This record gives sequence, structure tokens and C-alpha cells, in this order.
Amino acid sequence: MTKLIDPETIPEPRSVHATEQEIALFLDFDGTLVEIAPSPEDVRLDRRVAPALEALRIQLGGALALVSGRPIAFLDEALAPHRFDIAGLHGAQIRANGEIRSQSDTPENMHEALRDLVRFANSHVGIIVEDKRISTALHWRLAPELQDEALDLMRTTAAKLGPGVRLQEGKAVAELVPAGASKGNAIAWLMATPTYAGRRPVFIGDDITDEDGFEAVNAMSGLSIRIGGDRQSHAMMRIASPTALRHILLEGAENGGLTASSFAKKD
Repeated sequence: MTKLIDPETIPEPRSVHATEQEIALFLDFDGTLVEIAPSPEDVRLDRRVAPALEALRIQLGGALALVSGRPIAFLDEALAPHRFDIAGLHGAQIRANGEIRSQSDTPENMHEALRDLVRFANSHVGIIVEDKRISTALHWRLAPELQDEALDLMRTTAAKLGPGVRLQEGKAVAELVPAGASKGNAIAWLMATPTYAGRRPVFIGDDITDEDGFEAVNAMSGLSIRIGGDRQSHAMMRIASPTALRHILLEGAENGGLTASSFAKKD
């Protein structure tokens, strides 16, 4: 198992040109390809999406990746039988060209932290602990009144774990992840590989967890797109909902083409 890529050692991507025919597409999963669900296991992917993504991947010369907080194994199951390049667990896992290229180790004391979070969940109805091995998430979507208490616990836990872990906050969730893992770093790494280099990156996400990805593609003269419009964001454009995005992706797959301008068709 290799260490997570040090962001300071990520090779610089080649100069990116805003060529309409040459984009690299990066997609979040929850809240982007699927609607947010009450609990992580309740999400449902439209059966047309995975085949459409496979068609788009071929059209884009392989330059399509999922960039998600979910583990690679979960995304593979959701998109089966199709397999894509994936940056999972907020970039703590990266698979490209069918091989795991980077995976961080489980932070020290994570198991002890997990036990504390499970005890909290067991004593509070509606709290869900999601053990992803390398990272651990605490969800309170079913118990919004416990947000402050849950966040205080996660912030205290992150401080105890030390500099090797950072706290990633999102929509009704907070997650303990390896400190060097981020969607922005993962996108930058992929953009430095031959399949993606020289293309214009397009990243689509919906949450606070996607903001560093938006900043990364903005720095590469790419296109950052946020799903929904209920908060400030570094994203340059907005698409109203996962449904609206799905229409764009399905149309692109059917018509044999997807460019940066494709995403301006629906709000």
C-alpha cells in the first residue's frame, strides 16, 4: 500500500487549453449523480447513468473520473458492471487505468476514535456512523437537532487525532480523513497523467467537500460547476439539480459529444 501523494510532489499539469472538444470530466457522486438520501445506503442511481458515463468516457478518450467521498468499492458496486477512474474517500484513494495508484494508510488512533463515535451514535437516535476504514464519517441528517453536539464531538476527536487527520465538514455530515487527502489534490494528480493532461478540466459537485476541487480546476483555467444554489461557492457555474445534470449527461452520451458549453444548456 502506498502513501497518499504529497501535494507538494504532484507533477505540474501541462498547460490547459480551453478546447471545446477536449475536456476532462470529474464528477462527484452524492448530491451530483444521485440525490442526497436520508442515510448513505439509501441512495439510488438512475439505471441509465452508468452506461451513459461509459459512453462519455470513450468519447473523452478515457478522461472521465469520479471524485467522491465514497470508497472506490462502493462506487464500483453502484456503477457495475462499468469501472471508471476514481478518486475515492476525498482523494485518499486514487485508481487510474484500472490500478490503485495511491492510497493512504489508516490514520493512527482511528479505531479508537471510531469506538467513541459509535458510542455517541448508540445513545442518540438518528446519528449514523459510516466506517470507511481509511476515514470515518458521522451523519446527522436524520437528527438535525443534534448538529452542534455532533460537530463538537467531531472537532474534538479530530484535535485528539493530531496533524495526520483533518475534519471535512459537509451537508449534515462531518468526516475524519487523512490530512493530505483532498479532491483538489486528486484532480491535480489526474490532470498530470497522460489521459487527462492538456484537456480542460470540468468538475461538478454540490457540497462544501467539493470546494477545494472547484478551486483546483479554476486555477487550471477549467470549469467548476455546483449543483444547487443555496450557498456561496468558488464554482463558476450552477446547475439546478442532479436531474438537470443527468439530462445533460444522457444527451451528451446519446449525441456523441460533450463539451464545456454543454453544461450551459440547463439551470
